Amino acid sequence: MYKILRKRTLGPGIREYVVEAPDVARVGRAGEFIVLRLHERGERIPLTIVECDPESGGVTLVVQEVGKSTREMGDHFHEGDSILDFAGPLGEASEIENYGSVICIGGGLGIAPLYPITRDLKKAGNEVIGIIGARNKELMFYEDRMDAVCDELIVMSDDGSHGTKGFVSDPLKEILESGRKIARVWAIGPAVMMKVCADVTRPFEVPTTVSLNSIMIDGTGMCGGCRVEVGGLAKFACVDGPEFDGHQVDFDLLMSRQGYYREEEVCSMDKYMAKHAEGAEQ
Repeated sequence: MYKILRKRTLGPGIREYVVEAPDVARVGRAGEFIVLRLHERGERIPLTIVECDPESGGVTLVVQEVGKSTREMGDHFHEGDSILDFAGPLGEASEIENYGSVICIGGGLGIAPLYPITRDLKKAGNEVIGIIGARNKELMFYEDRMDAVCDELIVMSDDGSHGTKGFVSDPLKEILESGRKIARVWAIGPAVMMKVCADVTRPFEVPTTVSLNSIMIDGTGMCGGCRVEVGGLAKFACVDGPEFDGHQVDFDLLMSRQGYYREEEVCSMDKYMAKHAEGAEQ
């Protein structure tokens, strides 16, 4: 069992958890993820590691409540409670080197996995330009953390309620068109956001890394649900990634696959909400 040491709300439906998992905390690196299971009847949930504290044994995760299991975690698992399974670290860690000037882009929940990569790139001596964006001010989080590890931070929001109105790809394009020398770009967020960012960097021949953690299911390569096409070859996001060359990913195929289990997800959520409502009435 793995105890929840801390839980806090970052925004509507977005929670940060610190889970006591000493073995993971000792060796976890930026870009890696864990798989947790809330209880014996729970599904496997892959979540990217945000931070590890070897001293306390705490592993920080950010969870967006979009389905039955993440909603159940938010409703019923609090500080002091325990999670049944917590396996990791899994996946390939980020390639951290001193590249020179780099741009780190996070959209929505992608800001969470982007933060440790940005932090470690800064520690490695890079000049780091951060670009983060969300649909609105309420959904923006970790701005202070990102600001602390960036030489320059640009904040965007779709509706203009915070920072500059627009999309994260807008300042990316402006920087590249200015002629500023950028050695590498990381872009993490919704698939369409990563696709657009990769399209922006392609003409400038700037290597662009994307993270496909959002399409993983079991996290071990057994189910095949996270199969993607990269450079014409079949890859699995959980065991071959989750990071890949954004210029080689077939995003159209990836986005079509994201809807494969939509009916089952809706059915599971409806059953949970009905049971939740029934319990509230009693």
